[in-house]
Amino acid sequence: MGIPYSQKVIEHFVNPRNVGKIENPDAKATEGSPACGDMVRIYLKIDEKTKRIEDIKFESYGCASNIATASITTELAKGKTIDEAKKITWKEAADALGGLPPVKVHCAVLAVDALKTAIENYENQHGLIVNKKPTDEKKVRERLEHVIDPRTGLDVIRSKLVQEIDVKDGIVTIKVDMEKEHQFAGNVESELKERIEPLWDVKEVRVVFNKS
Repeated sequence: MGIPYSQKVIEHFVNPRNVGKIENPDAKATEGSPACGDMVRIYLKIDEKTKRIEDIKFESYGCASNIATASITTELAKGKTIDEAKKITWKEAADALGGLPPVKVHCAVLAVDALKTAIENYENQHGLIVNKKPTDEKKVRERLEHVIDPRTGLDVIRSKLVQEIDVKDGIVTIKVDMEKEHQFAGNVESELKERIEPLWDVKEVRVVFNKS
């Protein structure tokens, strides 16, 4: 038996809104991993004065629900201020699609998380963080819990791919349990950097691989 999708889900899957990439975006974020099934990447163009989302696009890899929820989430966020867009919930996205099968709810979570992380990245890069706290190991660890280890499908903290995190003078060093020659090494390095580089006080991210 197939999964019972609503007509709205099917419509957004067949005719998704805001698909594509924004060149030189003001912010972007990725959730999930194509190696494990579902992935959503969101790009934002934000008006610097009004803080409104002028343009938003997404790229996704995965099932019909993944594409449909990314489509509806971008529709809900477009034209809103970043403060308004931050309040969008996965339930709001799912409801706007006429509901999602329970087995596919994680797709809505993925799209909304990508939106919120992209906004957080923008706030970090534009000095909009309230109560600025220096980036520490805990903050780095929290962000890396959203990066998927392509070998296991778990996040890189739970899978113990990340062995050590060191934060000193704006330089974040991440030691990983993977050989530099591994087929996923390039992906892992770029995803780790993409997660940490936007933080307001981070000058450089160094990813150190185990020796082959």
